[in-house]
Amino acid sequence: MKSRSMKVARKKGINRKRKVPSISVRPSVTPAWTSFRAGSTVRSKAAFPVVGIGASAGGLAAFEAFFSAMPADTDPGMAFVLVQHLAPDHKSMLSGLVKRYTRMQVFDVEDGMKVAPNCAYIIPPNRDMALLDGTLQLLEPAAPRGQRLPIDFFFRSLAHDQRERSICVVLSGSGSDGTLGTRAIKGEGGMAMAQNPESAEHDGMPRSVIATGLVDYVLPPAEMPARIIAYVAHAFRGAPRPVSSSTPKAEDALNKIYILLRAQTGHDFSLYKQNSIVRRIERRMAVHQIEGLDGYVRYLRHSPVEVEALLRDLLIGVTSFFRDPEAFTALQERAIPRIVSGKSAGATIRVWVPGCATGEEAYSIAILLQERLEEALKQSLKVQVFATDIDQQAIAQARIGSYPASIAADVSPERLARFFSKPPSGDAYRIRKDIRDMLVFSEQDVIKDPPISKLDLISCRNLLIYMNGELQKQLIPIFHYALSPGGLLFLGTSETVGEFANIFSTLDRKWRLYQRKDEVRGEMRPIMGTSLPPLTEDVVSSRRSPRSSNRSRAPFRELTERFLSEQYAPSGVLIDAHGEILYLHGRTGRFLEPAPGEAGMNILRMAREGLRRALSAALHSAKAHKDTVRHTGLRVRIDSGLRHVTLTVRPVAAGPGDSATPGLFLVTFDERPTIEPQPPEDTTAADSDKSTNDTGTDADARIAALQQELRDKEEYLQSTNEELETSNEELKSSNEEMQSVNEELQSTNEELETSKEELQSVNEELSTVNAELQQKVIDLSRANNDMSNLMAVTGIGTVFVDHQLRILRFTPAITQVINLIPTDMGRPIGHVVSNLAGYDRLVEDVQAVLDTLVPSELEVQTKAGAWYLLRIRPYRTLENVIEGAVITVVETTEMKRAQEALREYKALRRLAVVVRDAHDAIAMHDLEGRILAWNPGAERLYGWSEAEALAMNVRDLIPEDRREEALAAVKRLGRADVLEPFRAQRIAKDGRILGVWLIATALMDESGNVYAIATTERRAGD
Repeated sequence: MKSRSMKVARKKGINRKRKVPSISVRPSVTPAWTSFRAGSTVRSKAAFPVVGIGASAGGLAAFEAFFSAMPADTDPGMAFVLVQHLAPDHKSMLSGLVKRYTRMQVFDVEDGMKVAPNCAYIIPPNRDMALLDGTLQLLEPAAPRGQRLPIDFFFRSLAHDQRERSICVVLSGSGSDGTLGTRAIKGEGGMAMAQNPESAEHDGMPRSVIATGLVDYVLPPAEMPARIIAYVAHAFRGAPRPVSSSTPKAEDALNKIYILLRAQTGHDFSLYKQNSIVRRIERRMAVHQIEGLDGYVRYLRHSPVEVEALLRDLLIGVTSFFRDPEAFTALQERAIPRIVSGKSAGATIRVWVPGCATGEEAYSIAILLQERLEEALKQSLKVQVFATDIDQQAIAQARIGSYPASIAADVSPERLARFFSKPPSGDAYRIRKDIRDMLVFSEQDVIKDPPISKLDLISCRNLLIYMNGELQKQLIPIFHYALSPGGLLFLGTSETVGEFANIFSTLDRKWRLYQRKDEVRGEMRPIMGTSLPPLTEDVVSSRRSPRSSNRSRAPFRELTERFLSEQYAPSGVLIDAHGEILYLHGRTGRFLEPAPGEAGMNILRMAREGLRRALSAALHSAKAHKDTVRHTGLRVRIDSGLRHVTLTVRPVAAGPGDSATPGLFLVTFDERPTIEPQPPEDTTAADSDKSTNDTGTDADARIAALQQELRDKEEYLQSTNEELETSNEELKSSNEEMQSVNEELQSTNEELETSKEELQSVNEELSTVNAELQQKVIDLSRANNDMSNLMAVTGIGTVFVDHQLRILRFTPAITQVINLIPTDMGRPIGHVVSNLAGYDRLVEDVQAVLDTLVPSELEVQTKAGAWYLLRIRPYRTLENVIEGAVITVVETTEMKRAQEALREYKALRRLAVVVRDAHDAIAMHDLEGRILAWNPGAERLYGWSEAEALAMNVRDLIPEDRREEALAAVKRLGRADVLEPFRAQRIAKDGRILGVWLIATALMDESGNVYAIATTERRAGD
């Protein structure tokens, strides 16, 4: 809501729920922890900051990056407490990991362990952990596995125990654990940091906490330690900052900050309690490493983003469901039954929650009312909860009614199941529709804007404590005015109605539950819309030194003129057409007095005896004729005596030559004393005679006065009758208009109700259709992905064409055969150049398949020598409709090569059979004489087995006297000379010399070089 006046601006920053909620304790919490939670102060606080670090999935890598960036040569001077989601039966590896990357001492937490600086503490599995008086307390988890929120639980205790010295870091993880705990730490003036979602393996937790707008730094884990150390060094280890001092220079800088905030955001915090503002400013200065307040003012002037950030800090709304459970128990037992029992069937229960923040408290009250209505069987009653705030973002979030899963720490499982729904992802809870329909959220300034009226309950907890006394005095009468007779006011434990105890009765002193009393006479009603004085230097200076301004003396001229106007100028009153007093001048108290009953400022009711009739007639005549009306000789009782008063009513003109201002009149009173001498006891005869002579004169004067009075009364009666007739006509006309408007409103209401039902029905149908379409889109996307991956894996090139042979789509593998690019889609396939050699009938073959519906298959070869199998088939839809053709190519080059190799293998196999089955001895040796092959015929002829022969040289088979001749033959074969069969001698295994006929053949490679010699030997004489 935009600011419309200085007063609105002053309230913008304070109409919020800011008290940090008490830490929600689970049933298994120890009594010591329960007593801490119930207390409002911390018994002891560490003199060093404590950093809570929360992580879940992907947290190990984030912890490693975080502690790897810690300085290796200096101590950080703070304690680090690591909270990670762990399986109950799994031993954590985090302690060993952290020890490798930090010089600090690392401990696995034991119950009651006291935190110390320059140490890291690791939460053990299957435990919740809290910080109490600087010691770590381990608790049995109360929630079942999968619903535990250890990070939120620890962050809340950290905020309550360390307050402004608390620092929280949210690292990688899924879900929303840590979001509510971060809100609690920020509410106490601590610092919040989150991992950059782009650097997180799982970004659910960082994104959830960043969405609150409360995070000071969003960084990768490696950059966090340096920023934390710099923040701590500036915030807690430097000299005392001048912000909190009361020097004129500091106050002047503070006023400039107010002006900058007001200029950019429209919010004025000059009447906000200064201590709270100072703490927020100090924290922002520490975030940006700014030393002096003047430097921060300069930074604000050049950084509109920082102005918005400061505003967000000042508007931090820390609230939770059923905050302070005992307070809600008192509300449930003492207030709500009283409200419900006093309502008849069909009535509406009206509740107002000003400063509702993100709506948790308003929803909590709605839940209590719904439970009570169900218990009392009063379902016919309607509930309307008005929740208002000045923070647009908070109202928008409240309207959605979606909250992180960590609210399970504040709401019982029964209420979660009954009043909340949980999406399949499980990251949040959404308030159910029947509760959401009870609430109306709107932006409203609790001081400036008109209040909601006819209320049964106002819940305004922990709002007044941030207002100064002046604002509180304005707010309490407004609440009294807004409540119905007997309505209830619910305040926080630190707030009271103060000096307005006479208009409220106390129902519960501990939880500040009050009941409205009936109005008493003289009660001051709230004046809505009055503007506060603007924040100027004059106002500031007047607030600083009120005594000096009181001691200043008015000029003598002013004193003289004021005295003369009081003594000699007639008393006057400026009124409107209805007689309401707008301005008083002079001693009007002699002619006007307050009327009995309800206080008012109407001149006709306040006129003294003798003036009322004449004043009513004169005012009516002045309105009717727009001219001055004067009544003289009116006898008015003043100071126990009768005085002659001249009454004048004249229309007011703006200037000497201007016409009268519509609806304004000036009433003046001119007093003349009436002398009524008493006759003396001893009268002379002469006086008696004179009195007798004057009797006739007095009688005539008396008759004339009575006649004048009679005429005045007749004129008054006439004017009264005219006014009455006019009023009757206006009332009749208004009544007719109201009846017409009422009928139109009833008709419109019926139409709206019908439209609402229709819209609800359509909305439900659209939701169903939308869900179905989303599922179909998911299925289609999955099928498309499957088909794309299938085509990519198979490597089959495919082209889809329509009846006109235009290309519809194709796969990348087809580009090896046909030169296609994405812009070719829509072109005829005949216009595209192919890489096929000797095949130019693609278009004709595709057309033939479309004409005959008979698939075609043939082998083609590319210009690069690759072989492909080309298939052309009709494209059939699921309805068996032909919508084109599909051309596929499958590379068969390897298959061709395999076929050729198979043919060669078969030929070699036939030769091998000949060598194996031949009767002659067939052998092969290289040019050095090493035997390379030895067939069964050679085994039979010489006696050596194949294995023995392969280890021998051909020289071993030749007698020594014949070796030279054999070597010469080998040389001739090496020169590719042709040798005729010749007779030779060979040595058998048994030593016999055998004569053989030998045929030698030279074996050549592809280059024509001899690489071996093959011999066929047969025993001579055979």
